Amino acid sequence: MTDLVDPHGRTVRDLRISVTDRCNFRCSYCMPAEGMEWLPRSDLLTFEEMERIARVFVERFSIDGIRLTGGEPTVRAHLPLLVSKLAALDVDLSMTTNGATFRLLAEDLRAAGLGRVNVSLDSLRPERFLAITRRDELGRVLDGIAAAKEAGFDPVKVNVVLERGMNDDEIVDFATWGREQRVAVRFIEFMPLDASGAWVRDKVVSQDEILDAISAVYPLVPAPARGAAPADRWLYADGQGDVGVIPSVTKPFCGDCDRVRLTAEGQLRTCLFETREFDLRGIVRGGGSDDDLAAEIVRAVGTKWAGHAIGQVTFIRPNRSMSQIGG
Repeated sequence: MTDLVDPHGRTVRDLRISVTDRCNFRCSYCMPAEGMEWLPRSDLLTFEEMERIARVFVERFSIDGIRLTGGEPTVRAHLPLLVSKLAALDVDLSMTTNGATFRLLAEDLRAAGLGRVNVSLDSLRPERFLAITRRDELGRVLDGIAAAKEAGFDPVKVNVVLERGMNDDEIVDFATWGREQRVAVRFIEFMPLDASGAWVRDKVVSQDEILDAISAVYPLVPAPARGAAPADRWLYADGQGDVGVIPSVTKPFCGDCDRVRLTAEGQLRTCLFETREFDLRGIVRGGGSDDDLAAEIVRAVGTKWAGHAIGQVTFIRPNRSMSQIGG
């Protein structure tokens, strides 16, 4: 077993696996309202293929964290089976979900070995939630979060993508709700991965603005250094939990990035904003060995760039939206 080190000295420890490109929402951030072309079922990696690739990552390269993403992972049939396969690899296994159907799966996923869950939720207001997701499902998402807590997931984190003029007036509302519900709210700066391609920097609500809004109501103190985790964290001074910000745009954490991503059809990407992909599915289905997979993984990580360069003239927007990449 060896460390998987990129050209900039960063050791890859975290594998994000997109279980499917499909979703039961049509969030404006992730996909267009119409015209989304889903992958044919035959193009998706099978659970056995995902397990094999993940096993190579874990056993050859000391990967110790796997996160399941989408699309929306819970729309994939028999998801607890995949969780049980990956949990057997003895890694920190987590999942990002929109939570709408999590009540139906929470107990089974927990029993199968899922350790942690992140729920994406960009508004606490029903009308606004409907406008963002194009689905009137806020109640079911909130119930999914409650189900996660009841099933024993700890911590339960809630990811909030902030967009100026869309939901930035809910910063304190989310902070209050997180304190009351005892969930860890993580605000995410709006990144240029929106399906419409309309991203402009003026729509980004910065980490400093977020913290100023919260600390004016709930004083904050810095938490210990985040290490390779993407979120900077602050503790509430009164001891009522914490809050985090993922400052992808204004304070990029690329220098500490320790993750790579596997798309639903088996393409390895070394960054959310990467424009190159490495075909692991082709190796698996073409009769390649685990050695062949390992060699391609090393080759891919050898191209991992220093940073995404958002806001610089050299930045190139990926040709995939968020739902096609996985978070």
